[in-house]
Amino acid sequence: MTPFRLPADDLEYAVLAELWQLGAASVRELHDRLGARQGLVYTTTAKVVDRLREKGLIQRQRKGNAFVYRSRVAREEVERARARSAVTRLLGATPRAAVAALVEAVDDADPALLEELERAVLARRRAKHGA
Repeated sequence: MTPFRLPADDLEYAVLAELWQLGAASVRELHDRLGARQGLVYTTTAKVVDRLREKGLIQRQRKGNAFVYRSRVAREEVERARARSAVTRLLGATPRAAVAALVEAVDDADPALLEELERAVLARRRAKHGA
């Protein structure tokens, strides 16, 4: 597993997602496809790319007079880490109370979804225990 820090905001995540889609791109290409559409200046896009590189999420390679950037971390790995982080924030210091409240909220919103969640938990347990 490659060590990395998660994208800090939606813009960092959007640039990383664009790289996943393109495979490789220069800052100019990223800016033209994403930054310009959002009304950002080129230097903002370049700064976001630098931050992603510092976090270990992307790498760069010189190609002629420019650098080309690629992801160092698979989308699935980042998504798993983001999910873990979100769950940790959601559950907080008292996870049992938060889980109970979450189950109640899901049941109130959609009882069928609660049954789907139960099936997912059982499938996960079976997969972990090799049953």
